[in-house]
Amino acid sequence: MNAVISNPSERRLVLAGGRAHPELAEAVAKNLGIDLLPTTAYTFANGELYVRFGESVRGADAFVLQSHAAPINEAIMEQLIMVDAMKRASAKRITVIIPSYGYARQDKKHKGREPISARLMADLFKTAGADRVMSVDLHTAQIQGFFDGPVDHLWAMPMLADYVKSRTSPGNLTIVSPDAGRVRLADQWSDHLGAPLAIIHKRRDPSVPNQVKVHELVGEVQGRTCVLVDDMIDTGGTIVQAAEALFENGAKDVIVASTHGLLSGPAVDRLSKSGVSEVVITDTLPISEEKQFDKLTILSIAPLIARAVREVFDDGSVTSLFDGAV
Repeated sequence: MNAVISNPSERRLVLAGGRAHPELAEAVAKNLGIDLLPTTAYTFANGELYVRFGESVRGADAFVLQSHAAPINEAIMEQLIMVDAMKRASAKRITVIIPSYGYARQDKKHKGREPISARLMADLFKTAGADRVMSVDLHTAQIQGFFDGPVDHLWAMPMLADYVKSRTSPGNLTIVSPDAGRVRLADQWSDHLGAPLAIIHKRRDPSVPNQVKVHELVGEVQGRTCVLVDDMIDTGGTIVQAAEALFENGAKDVIVASTHGLLSGPAVDRLSKSGVSEVVITDTLPISEEKQFDKLTILSIAPLIARAVREVFDDGSVTSLFDGAV
């Protein structure tokens, strides 16, 4: 009689996608060479959400991908329910893939009696059963510390920067941070492309969201092609005012590069009518037809996410994807 019971089954990777951005989930699955986990999801008449997976996930290494797109609270709740379903179906390890992390801008208290909603998000996913979080270009790096477990912080900058490099003359580039909060990101761009750095100083009224006043420019932009870099474009107010400030200071051309294209409210109208020559974003969020315009270029983030998923599944190094640069 054998002293042990052996199990010949191999580790299994499953990828489930929510309804917020099905095209991205399909693209990630295609890059991995697998099919998405069959999933039934619908909304009851009163707004409640229902999710059920069509195949067993027992013992699987499960990845649950959902973009936190508008309506953002519904997208978040659906992903939480998917994670809970995975946990109750006995998945061995659950990784939530959040290409664009909801509530990321609420990462600290600006005034008394405010929430830190980015921390609450991390707590919700941990409670739901997530063992690991994967996201792209978090608004601030400190969000990684909000989750009690591994966080894979993916970095879209190399892909965006290489695209911009292919479209411009590197010797005439200046990387521009639209505010002091994005200086670290702009500095990474500067190192990657070997281009000088400029900074736009601004002040924002904390009691009035999405309104910015530009004050002054630090750096040389006269006659140069300027690349305005940010992690997200929401209403476009910051970017458009920054571009205007650059042109007023003699910039030859302005290109905007950002990871997350929220493009809320007047963003499309503002950007399309502005003097910028191109707006480059990734598809971490779905970009509907009405949000697309002639100056907009959308790069696929799916290959990067798929490579990171494969590294996690194989117990490899996600940092190696960026040559140790993060």
